[in-house]
Amino acid sequence: MCKTIKQKVKFKASPKVIYELLADSKKHQAVTGEKAIISNKIGGNFSAYDGYITGVNVDLLPAKRIVQAWRGSDFPDGVFSMAAFVLVPTKDGGTELTLTHRGVPKNLIPGIEQGWKEFYWDKMKNYILLKKE
Repeated sequence: MCKTIKQKVKFKASPKVIYELLADSKKHQAVTGEKAIISNKIGGNFSAYDGYITGVNVDLLPAKRIVQAWRGSDFPDGVFSMAAFVLVPTKDGGTELTLTHRGVPKNLIPGIEQGWKEFYWDKMKNYILLKKE
């Protein structure tokens, strides 16, 4: 049985900056401190956190949307989930990001929910504060 994770988070940076932090290998690596190889093409592969997360880009619309077939190394063999990031500009010049992560194995939900917050949203916010992007 699989479940869906939905999270909304606001950042004090433009949708373009947030998109690049998620989709650009060097910027992603700078945020997380872990190796990331991310294709900028639809159908291209990506890996993050030194290979813990792998997958394929399903849809890329710069500064607006990223959709990925996504899996953690602890997923059962052959199981992929779908992670969609939708970026909407806010009135104050920031971004509201909505993550919809479908098809996550039920037993992994608590760790992945916490992982998005701890290893992505918190690290991105800290990076933005330090870089003033």
